[in-house]
Amino acid sequence: MIQTLPQPISFNEFIAWYPENSESRYELHRGAIVEMPKPRGKHSQVAGFISGEAFLEIRRLSLPYFIPKECVVRSVDGESGYKPDVIVLDETAIASEPHWEKSSVIEHGYSIRLIVKVVSTNWRDDYFAKFGEYEALGIPEYWMVDYAALGGRWFIGNPKQPTLSVCELIDGEYEIRQFRGSDRLISPTFPELQLTAEQVFVAGQ
Repeated sequence: MIQTLPQPISFNEFIAWYPENSESRYELHRGAIVEMPKPRGKHSQVAGFISGEAFLEIRRLSLPYFIPKECVVRSVDGESGYKPDVIVLDETAIASEPHWEKSSVIEHGYSIRLIVKVVSTNWRDDYFAKFGEYEALGIPEYWMVDYAALGGRWFIGNPKQPTLSVCELIDGEYEIRQFRGSDRLISPTFPELQLTAEQVFVAGQ
């Protein structure tokens, strides 16, 4: 049985509470614990495909990056903590993370090269909350992979269509490029990546 805690709670309380070997994932949203179902089916296939392609590029170019299995990203104010679908970390910067070894917590945006969210039914968190938090942390690149076209029309067009948004941090703010269909992705972290939006969307089929 998972212990319940009075809310709001601090980030440190959330990390201490976090249950191991749970069937669900949890995030901290403005001091409130939110249950996030583990990625399944297509969502899991798309995330796994992206992770695999990133790993191959890291190995091909002998980059000092790695992709952890588990990770929690702490917001600047410490009121939120997010578990990305895919995250690429910089091995040279991880030594400066005070809680990495004990809790797999990332507090500094400069430790992260790329963070990926496969958009689900709670798409507002991805397009609004996490977008703003990751920008504030200074994370240089954030992907929103909306393979099922779940996001609002303002974000992915009308009529809605599968869209992969690459957010690049420039002068402290995200600039967004969107990719659909046969568009080749342009990634600041992996500029030689040979991958189209459609290849991501159909992963696992």
